Amino acid sequence: LNCGPGSTDQSEIVAINRSRVADALGVAADHLLTLQQVHSAQVVTLTAPFSLGPEADAMVTATPGLALGVLTADCQPVLFSDPKARVIGAAHAGWRGVANGVLEATVDAMEQLGATRADMVAVIGPTISQRAYEVGPEFYDHFVDGGLSNARFFINGANGRYLFDLPGFGLQKLRDAGVGTISWTGHCTYSDAQRF
Repeated sequence: LNCGPGSTDQSEIVAINRSRVADALGVAADHLLTLQQVHSAQVVTLTAPFSLGPEADAMVTATPGLALGVLTADCQPVLFSDPKARVIGAAHAGWRGVANGVLEATVDAMEQLGATRADMVAVIGPTISQRAYEVGPEFYDHFVDGGLSNARFFINGANGRYLFDLPGFGLQKLRDAGVGTISWTGHCTYSDAQRF
């Protein structure tokens, strides 16, 4: 069910898949919106459908009838909603995007549309879990240089390597941003290869 128009899959198959997803969401196929994801903290505010998404990693809207989607492998898909303000958002949140502020930028963009942090709900979807996310010491050093509090997202792995807690990192960023309700579905994209 690949929905990535920029992938190497046949474009006709991707279009069929996107139509299936749009049907399941109850929107026209051209109202299922995805971006050209580049591992950034860039957020776009949408008011109408587009044919080719801009380069960004998050989007927000208060326009009814638009479905926001992000494409991930092991990165975090994060869906946002403020049901009172009727504002939604979606972010592609890999380690680089989260470290650079994509989650906070999404919250800020939702606020500009009338959402409030206390009323926001954010859910991290299937992503690589800590038990499967092995990184080297240079990755650890990069994060710890950002503050010793970041060391809590690592545990020791084998052979001088570490295991990084990407969903834990995302959840903490959402907490720090003041999002009212946050959760992770608990699905690991790496450990459940048959499903993901």
